[in-house]
Amino acid sequence: MEEQLIQEKRKQSEAMLSNIYNLPAMSSAVMEVSKLLDDPSTNAAELGRIIGKDQGMSTKILSIANSPLYGLPRKVSTIDFAILIIGYQDIKNIVVALTMVDSFKNKSDKYFNQTDFWKHSIITGSASKRIAEDLGYRIGSEAFVAGLLHDLGIPVMHKYFNSAYEAIAGEFTSSEKSLEEIELEHLGMTHAEIGKFLSNKWKLPVHLCETIEYHHKPQLSTNSDVLTAVVHLADYMTQYLEVGNFYLDERFQLDESIYQTLKINQSDLEGFMESYRNLFIEELNSDIF
Repeated sequence: MEEQLIQEKRKQSEAMLSNIYNLPAMSSAVMEVSKLLDDPSTNAAELGRIIGKDQGMSTKILSIANSPLYGLPRKVSTIDFAILIIGYQDIKNIVVALTMVDSFKNKSDKYFNQTDFWKHSIITGSASKRIAEDLGYRIGSEAFVAGLLHDLGIPVMHKYFNSAYEAIAGEFTSSEKSLEEIELEHLGMTHAEIGKFLSNKWKLPVHLCETIEYHHKPQLSTNSDVLTAVVHLADYMTQYLEVGNFYLDERFQLDESIYQTLKINQSDLEGFMESYRNLFIEELNSDIF
């Protein structure tokens, strides 16, 4: 497809995204949580009270904290305790990420199953955290959030570019083209670029924006190469293990740059991924879903 036509479609897509007046801004709960976290006198009980106003949010945080892949050393039964164990900043990141995912929910249809997408997002997030920690990188919370949000552009396409999304999904299932190629033909943007556009709008940290943009091409990441490589690997593992996978990742190609970035030997990768199989299965069967 001609580059000029792709650029024209991209401009149209960016204009539409910019002009969606009901594109979610930060929720009042997130704003309140952020404000409390900026106050050094805030305690866990006070923060827990604010989060507790949203029962759905509280339930999700506790389910995540107690999930097998998230890997906390003890059972967490209250939000107050979760805050103490996970930490203020990490709780804030989780609240922001869950709010973003919630904001773009849409009704399921034959091209987009909301439950399947949620499972894929959570498992990729939890696996990213676990893999980062197992490899010795102290980016567990960031990895969880980046993994949770990596495919944010997909529900946005489904919700705001529905006819194009259906055409993209239909062509993907009936052809051998890559998802990126098909997305560019229809929208001039990939779901990764749409996700970055929105993460910028929400003023997320640069490293999270970059990971969302390059989660399929970690070799292009310059400011967050390790984080992007971890999320890429976790995302790939959902396909390899066929646990928590999402159908639009069906022809997912592993970017071999991760071997050097994460200091993993190529010959060891299969065994490394297999060592997580039971944890992935436990996560899929946990109370979080």
